Amino acid sequence: MTLPAFDTLAALSGLADQLPVADSHAAEAARARQNSLTKPPGSLGRLEEIAEFMAAWRGTARPEIWRAQALVFAGNHGVCAQGVNPYPQEVTAQMVANFEAGGAAINQLCAANGAELSVIALDLARPTADFTEGPAMDEADCLDALWQGASAVDEGADILILGEMGIGNSTVAAALTSALFGGPAAEWVGPGTGSDKAGMTHKAEVIERGLKRHAGVIGNAPAVLAALGGREQAAICGAVLAARAARIPVILDGFICTAAASVLYATDKRLLDHCFVGHASAEPGHRKLLAAIHKRPVLEFDMRLGEGSGAALALGIVRSALACHNGMATFGEAGVSEA
Repeated sequence: MTLPAFDTLAALSGLADQLPVADSHAAEAARARQNSLTKPPGSLGRLEEIAEFMAAWRGTARPEIWRAQALVFAGNHGVCAQGVNPYPQEVTAQMVANFEAGGAAINQLCAANGAELSVIALDLARPTADFTEGPAMDEADCLDALWQGASAVDEGADILILGEMGIGNSTVAAALTSALFGGPAAEWVGPGTGSDKAGMTHKAEVIERGLKRHAGVIGNAPAVLAALGGREQAAICGAVLAARAARIPVILDGFICTAAASVLYATDKRLLDHCFVGHASAEPGHRKLLAAIHKRPVLEFDMRLGEGSGAALALGIVRSALACHNGMATFGEAGVSEA
């Protein structure tokens, strides 16, 4: 199915009831196959869990990845006027050009792990508004970014990798998570692109000002997205929803990407049921966030680059899980005696 149309942010709260759910029969059939393969039951650990997860969302006992799509959304943020990042906003467009030229880490990881990369720049010449002075986006702008993210998803893909690029977006991620899950901003703030201790203290102070200004929307996750988020965060939410409608499992990247998607979790926990988290970012807020949304990362590699890099690396693990699931012989096929 395609994503049901909606024209208000409030409508996000009712989407879970309209979207597909995991196929329990396919998951059970995949589990039965796992238990018949030439290995002790459970001996492949999380590889078995991943194969069952893929089966449940692709609706087949023997899922395969013929096409892996990777989307990186890029946006600029008005809160950078508060001096929250050591790099100028021009770097966002420069990095988009680097992605398009094939020179970034995400290009190499997608090539190595078999993913087709697309980069979507979201009105970089027009940053969102400074959330310490007003809402980052109005509803129309936020909805437009959501639908740009949704429309970028290829319904023929078997798995979707999501990432982001945007100077200032680690500040946005910390603001979103503090607003959605509570706790002082200082508990969510990290170095991002290289802020020192003083820089992180400043980021936390800026976020606290934003939280105070937008206290009226706390508890309303879609409104929090518009008030504090960015276009790339909204686009990630749209892509997650479109993937769900098409029964495409999603691999989320690190702190910033997971923080964007956590808007959906805070709206309705079921909206992230089809999502993995590719890795645990070295950004300190990510582990706190993973605990809040009850997600266990596939990898822990001390990465904090963004771009979808950890998600692309995790794709290799998912491919390995399915290679074992589909390629191993059963006890009967191999003529091996069972216990």
